[in-house]
Amino acid sequence: MGDFVLYKEDIDRINKILSHLITESASAYVLLINKDGNLISQVGFSPNINVTSLAALAAGSFASTKAIATLIGETEFSVMFHQGEKENIHISLVDEDVIMVLIFDDRTNLGLVKMIAGQAKAKLGAALKDVKNNGIPDVMPDMGGGEQVADKLDLLFPGDK
Repeated sequence: MGDFVLYKEDIDRINKILSHLITESASAYVLLINKDGNLISQVGFSPNINVTSLAALAAGSFASTKAIATLIGETEFSVMFHQGEKENIHISLVDEDVIMVLIFDDRTNLGLVKMIAGQAKAKLGAALKDVKNNGIPDVMPDMGGGEQVADKLDLLFPGDK
């Protein structure tokens, strides 16, 4: 899909979903990044984390995992999990452009995190689809050219002649 613009209302909607994710999964911190490693949003608190580095490394990790998936005949893996001694990280693909990075410790369990993260991914996916479509129905990208475009625009916006 590529580039998209987020307005304050979009960020508020995304942050509400991320805040709910943090609360319900008993996680500490969540980042929403694009596949290039740029930060879209963050919720939670972790004073010792360099957010810029984490975002870039998570995106790079996802890219290398995609190459591994291809080697074994998969398109890509949509979820990665790394378990540490104290901290754990759950990285998941929200859509073709956006990755969610969730950090949690041993006060919660992976099953709960996976369930709540799955619910959040569905809500985030819908919010991002709205942002990317900018309120315009999905028929627009497949429209073709010339008179076909005018006919379809007339269907979308009748009476605007």
